[in-house]
Amino acid sequence: MRREEILIEALPYIREFYGSKVVIKLGGHALVDESIMNKITQDIVLLRFVGICPVVVHGGGPEITRYMERLGKKPEFIGGLRITDYETMEIARMVLVGNVNERIVSLIGKHGGKGIGLSGNDGTLIVARKKRKQTVGVEGEEREVDLGWVGEIETINAEIINITSDKGYIPVISPIAVDNAGNSLNVNADSVAGEIAYALKAEKLILLTDVPGVLRNPADPTSLISQATPAEIKELIAKKIIGGGMIPKVEASLRAASAGVTVHIIDGREPHAILLELFTDKGIGTMIG
Repeated sequence: MRREEILIEALPYIREFYGSKVVIKLGGHALVDESIMNKITQDIVLLRFVGICPVVVHGGGPEITRYMERLGKKPEFIGGLRITDYETMEIARMVLVGNVNERIVSLIGKHGGKGIGLSGNDGTLIVARKKRKQTVGVEGEEREVDLGWVGEIETINAEIINITSDKGYIPVISPIAVDNAGNSLNVNADSVAGEIAYALKAEKLILLTDVPGVLRNPADPTSLISQATPAEIKELIAKKIIGGGMIPKVEASLRAASAGVTVHIIDGREPHAILLELFTDKGIGTMIG
């Protein structure tokens, strides 16, 4: 398309979403590939300048593992689930709040935006409780496993997000929560994004992944489901077509969709994926809602 046609195609979407909040969850390759992250933060800043209020939530599991290995601590997984002891929790806080979060805020500033770093401890933004023991399959047997300092969300205090966003800042939120005793807990970033989108009654929740979206055949990247209702997503889960690492994303999607939020699961490796999904007629990923 010619450049002016692209801009005109974007106009009705900019008009529709003007003044609304869009929650964007960053993870996967986006956090480790500087060129991808650069384009994503450009998209986020552009959203702010056309009158949309982006709220960023980020993960960082691979970064935590890398730092643990650098410090000589071996990550422990049971049945695919990370065990978060006290030392691992301290490393997670250091990496997520002190490294990943600051890097995203800095990149937003580089492109002319005003990023502000937050974690669940700030203004009791994310209050969680320690997750109950999980039943997992280990070597053909089911075992109950204590995951350690891993949390499940109880409440989201959206006030601090609204205050900073309404003043022109772009909130960048780490998935570190606090419990009622003041302990820090590591929470799944997809769950945090879904709960924040729900609490804000956001216009959109955008989950950036390393796959094109929800696939009808997980082994075939061309089997993309462009649009689905929550009921259809639940059916795909029941049939085990959706599984593995996509489960937390679709669960977060269903939670947000229950508040009327439209959800987009897209491939964050695609250059300017956010703009293509929001401002073009075709889009690039899976829309749920």
